[in-house]
Order: sequence, then structure tokens, then C-alpha cells
Amino acid sequence: MAAEDKDHTVEIEGLNLKTSYQQLPAKLFTSVRPTPVKKPAVVMYNESLGKDLGVAVKNPDSSKIAAVFSGNEIPKDALPIAQAYAGHQFGHFTVLGDGRAILLGEQITPKGERYDIQLKGSGRTPYSRRGDGRAGLGPMLREYIISEALHALGIPSTRALAVVSTGETILREKRLPGAILTRVASSHIRVGTFEYIAHFGNINELKALADYTIERHFPNMMSTSPPETEDYGNREGSDNKYLSFFEQVLDRQALLMAKWQLIGFIHGVMNTDNMALSGETIDYGPCAFMNRYDPDTVFSSIDRGGRYAYKNQPQIAQWNLARLAETLIPLIHQDQAQGIEIVKKSLQTFSLRYERYWRQNMGKKIGIFQASKEDVPLMEELLQIMKEENQDFTNTFFALTYDKENELTIKEHEQFLAWLDKWKARLEEQKKTEGEVKELMRAHNPVLIPRNHQVERAIDAAVEKEDYSVMENLMKALRSPYQFSSEKEPYQLPPDPSDKPYVTYCGT
Repeated sequence: MAAEDKDHTVEIEGLNLKTSYQQLPAKLFTSVRPTPVKKPAVVMYNESLGKDLGVAVKNPDSSKIAAVFSGNEIPKDALPIAQAYAGHQFGHFTVLGDGRAILLGEQITPKGERYDIQLKGSGRTPYSRRGDGRAGLGPMLREYIISEALHALGIPSTRALAVVSTGETILREKRLPGAILTRVASSHIRVGTFEYIAHFGNINELKALADYTIERHFPNMMSTSPPETEDYGNREGSDNKYLSFFEQVLDRQALLMAKWQLIGFIHGVMNTDNMALSGETIDYGPCAFMNRYDPDTVFSSIDRGGRYAYKNQPQIAQWNLARLAETLIPLIHQDQAQGIEIVKKSLQTFSLRYERYWRQNMGKKIGIFQASKEDVPLMEELLQIMKEENQDFTNTFFALTYDKENELTIKEHEQFLAWLDKWKARLEEQKKTEGEVKELMRAHNPVLIPRNHQVERAIDAAVEKEDYSVMENLMKALRSPYQFSSEKEPYQLPPDPSDKPYVTYCGT
């Protein structure tokens, strides 16, 4: 299956790496090899993703496979690099870069799709600052679980192909077992990538990055517009390639934010370096899922002001996109003042795009096929009841979907009963059968999410006891989050009220 050649590279059947990113200006990356580890062993391998990528790994426990996914051996045709980027972290600009991640290349799948293959935790790079370039087993397993769960929930996300233990320990607050994650992404081009080249490069280098990103992610953008853009009122310069590019990114992010909000996902660290232009969710450090519905929910230990709280995510996305817009002004118009006015008009459409995506999909969560603005008060009233009565976000919608309202603690709440009457009257207006309504709701309300306490339980068993069965059982349930079965009921339960508040951490 694998053979080592004279150059100490490994050939894996189906691994078809290209290196188009390395054709971009040299400022955007540095060639660097992963730092070898002592004793690599594959602890998690995503067989389904491997098949989609066209990679044939018949025995993921093979020492050769562990060598590749740890970076001890370099795949054939790979040209390892660390990518440079900048970012606004909690609103402050700083120079960053892949301090502990190395891009091996871009896998071309049997369908002709292109995906980055990156090793996270693979050693120091020129962008490591004072970091050791390593990652702990627990955080890498966490990213594996959450990114794959989001994918199953239908939310665009980077994905996890493998986790390899390194046989080494890393020092954080305490000594931790080391690990490397093989991350798969449509690309790792971020808002911060554009900030970096705009700050340190020239307009030709900026144009090269923009053209590459357009060709990679938006090849047909001039022939198609984002949904219903005629309603947004900014068609000035609609034939402008770089304005159209910005609007495509804007639209993808508006949809992504709506999907996050409608599933109760809280990213936790929405810095500009963590916003991928592909529209995928990226970086799973302090992320978590909301249990009880509360728009003020924050999990990250360092977000003391609540900048990245659940309720603020759409506005922060728009703020990040404003930083992207600033970098593109020289490409959009030669006159800076006119360029600023043009991008302002486009940026102002973000809230309209987000509100439309949110309304349409929240409508489907409560069985409304074509939700209008007149339906928003009905949606908001339900959320307000949930907030006031400390209701679980996921399980409330599950109860409405599966006719289990009597199991809710608000089943006799006067306001909730009144809401139910208004909701049922609205459903009757659609001229849809009850079966059609329920089918729509089942497709948009998950039976379960990766509950924070369940995720921690799985990680603790793996890290502390080397017992991966808990994680494997959790992953099995999360692969089909919209399908109800009695076996999934334990995973639906929120944490015990006596549990201490859940806190997440960055930089592990």
C-alpha cells in the first residue's frame, strides 16, 4: 500500500497532491518541514472522508500511515509550507501565521474537487512566535468531534481526516499527551490572509491573491449572483470582478452565521484570521454548543467582555467583513473615496442577507415553508419564552417536531399555550399536510448535538484511560443527527443542573 522512495517520501494510493498555493507571492508562505515525533500512532481515522477524498487507506494502524499523518514522512508531490496571515484578535491587529500547522498540498478528489491537507500540531514554523508548535491530544480530538458533527449537521466546516498521537508530552498548565490533527479544508485562505498581503505587499501581490481565491472558490461568480441580490439595492459596479467577489464572500458568511445561530453553535473566537473565505467554519479552540437558550451565552475563558457571545456573532461577522473590504478597495476602484462608498453599500447588505437566511430557515424549524417578515414576531416570541423559562434550545424544537410538547417544563405556561395556538393557526394557512410539515421540521431540527459534557466525557476517556470507545459511540450517534432513534436518547440529555458552568480555552 505504501512504499518509501529514495527521497524519503511516501506514496499512498489515491493521494494526489497539487501545490497551486505555492505559485502565489512568496510573502504568503514559508517552506518548512514538520518536526519529527518520537512514536506516532493513529488513534482516529475518518474512513468516510478518506473515501470521499479518494485516499485508499486499507490499514490506518499501519506505521507508514502514522508516519505520514504525523509528518515524519512527507507524501509524494507534497511541498510543505506554513501560511502567513494577519488578523484582528479581539479587535486589535496583529501579525500571525500558521505557527503550528503545515500545509502538505491540495488533494484532488475523484470528482475533481480540491482540498487542502494540513497537519496541525506538527512543530514550530517561522510564525510560531514563542509557541512550541505542538498540540495536545484532547484539543485535537475535540476538533475532530466538533468539525465532523457540524458537517453532519449540514454546516460548512473544515473536516478531520486523522488524529495521530505523537508519543511525546507537551507542557501547558500541566503535561499533556501530544497529537497531530490532519485537517481538510476547501482552503485555508482567511480574511487575515488578505489583511497580511494588504499590509506587507503591493497591489500586484494583492491582485494575485484575489484572482487565485476567485478561481479556486468562485469560478462562476460573474454568471451567477447571490440569491435575490436585486433586493439588496447595490448593483453599482456589478460587472466589477472584485466587488462581485466580495459580495459572494459576504453572502456565504451571512448564510454560515444563520446556520450557526439556528443550531446554537458558539464559535468563541471570531477573529479575522478565523474567518475562511470559502465560507467554512474553521478553528475549534473555545467553541461550544448552547444548552439553555440565552443570547448572552459565552464559553471562552478569555472573552470576558462577551465580544463573541452567541447574540453578537452576526455583527462580528459583518465587522470582520469590513476588514476584508478595506483590503479590496484598491482593486475595486482606483479612486479610494469612491471605492470606500462602493464597498460600504455592499457591506450594508450583510444584515439583510443574514436576516433573510435566518428567517427562511427558522421558519422551516417551526414548519413554515415560505416564511415572510410577518412570521418573525411568531419566531421571536417563541425564543423569548424559551429564554425567560430557561428552556433547552435543541430539545424545545425537538419537542415541537416530534409532538412531545407535554414533556416540556413549560407545557402549562399560559404564554406558551397561547403561542402554540398561534403557531398551529399559521401552519393551517399553508395548505400543507401534517406529514409534509413534520418532514420539513425533521429535516431542520436535529435530534441531538454534540453536547459539551458528552464531548468532554469522550475526550477524558481517551486521554486519561486510552479508551476510545466512548468517543466512537458518540461519533456514531452524531453522524446522523436528524434521525431519531431510542439509542440516541442518552445523547439528547442536557447536563445536570448541578454541573458547574462550562468553560472553554484557546491555544491548547
